[in-house]
Amino acid sequence: MGPFETIYINETVAACNGGGGPLGHPRVFLNLGHDGRIECPYCSRLFVNRAMQGPGPGDATTPPKPAPGAAPSGAEGVSEERNA
Repeated sequence: MGPFETIYINETVAACNGGGGPLGHPRVFLNLGHDGRIECPYCSRLFVNRAMQGPGPGDATTPPKPAPGAAPSGAEGVSEERNA
């Protein structure tokens, strides 16, 4: 089962009280792991520091796609004309 809620923070320590009110839990302070994430043991909220995380699978840098009709990559400067 996935996290109840994901909360993005800018710190390396998260404070969680379960949302407060009658449905909350005692306030706990959680140290984020090396991967920049920690899940609250009481309420399963996931705290994430994006600055500490590496690029995700969808964040990978990919080269831009060539425009339609453009020469394939690596063919720059190659002339279409050929001498027979």
